[in-house]
Amino acid sequence: MQPSRQGDESWTVASAKAKLSEVIERAQSAPQTITRNGKPSVVVVSAEEWQRKTERKGTLVEFLMSSPLRGAALDLERQRDEPRDPEL
Repeated sequence: MQPSRQGDESWTVASAKAKLSEVIERAQSAPQTITRNGKPSVVVVSAEEWQRKTERKGTLVEFLMSSPLRGAALDLERQRDEPRDPEL
């Protein structure tokens, strides 16, 4: 196991399998990266962290209403070009 960036711990698939309980325990305080063939493959995080990261923050309407472009004079007129003849 080798320390990685920002407090992450990096495990190979084999070491993660052999020490799954430890991976889970450490994931409670910091993300645990599992590598395959030397490349990061997955990250194990606590259920609390996952919930926090995936929680919806407002509605689409609220997002659009808070846009910095709201009220901007954008030209949203659709062009009325004729359709092209497809080549068959």
